[in-house]
Amino acid sequence: MQRSLTGYDRLALAVSPTPRAQEAAAVLRHAHDWVPCAQAQAIVVVGGDGFMLQTLHGMLDSGHIVPAYGINLGTVGFLMNRNRNSRPLAERLARARSLTVSPLWMTAVRQDGTQFSSCAINEVSLLRETRQTAKLRVTVGGKVRIAELACDGVLVATPAGSTAYNLSANGPILPLACGLLALTPISAFRPRRWRGAILPDRLAIEFSVLEAEKRPVSAVADQKEVRDIASIRIEVAHERDLTLLFDPGHSLDERIVTEQFVI
Repeated sequence: MQRSLTGYDRLALAVSPTPRAQEAAAVLRHAHDWVPCAQAQAIVVVGGDGFMLQTLHGMLDSGHIVPAYGINLGTVGFLMNRNRNSRPLAERLARARSLTVSPLWMTAVRQDGTQFSSCAINEVSLLRETRQTAKLRVTVGGKVRIAELACDGVLVATPAGSTAYNLSANGPILPLACGLLALTPISAFRPRRWRGAILPDRLAIEFSVLEAEKRPVSAVADQKEVRDIASIRIEVAHERDLTLLFDPGHSLDERIVTEQFVI
């Protein structure tokens, strides 16, 4: 078996259950002496963006956070590298450049007073649960910025997540190292002309649900949902920073720039 040339002595392989990913991984399984994820110094992730997010969340949940190198066998592959066989995997890993992704930490309080906390790598979104428009008080940096926001919802996106749900909601695309967050409304009714904000990531963002029983709101941190919330606090969790590895010329920064010129 081929030994690592990357400086990582212990590599793990995480593979999506999709047929395409499993087929590609069949070759990789014989290319290295893989170890379990809990023992790895880096993880090779085969699949799409959704599976990469699942793998990163698994690291956050376990507390064993190591660099991740993605090979795209999904659809978009925004967080992944191209699936190509022109260079051996060990050589690609040796040449890869690291990029830091800072997740969000969400603390939500339900209407019954119970609390729920979770990390989000892409975004935290608040969404109305019924036909009734949500009404939210928006506080940034300890100051009330909007006393009453009437909307279908609102989201806070990281730079890594700014091209996902945030972009679909007409939010801005953020360069990865900008130290900013996107605060983007979803179908805002009042204030009618408010289109969102770009905020320094050192500021905590808080939402209070107004008329919570009549106008219930759920919160979603990436794929984890909590319903019937009363308030929520969102801040960047630098102590949980993640590292993605990219081939030269195919970094996430370059993809963010390219996405803005797609017509």
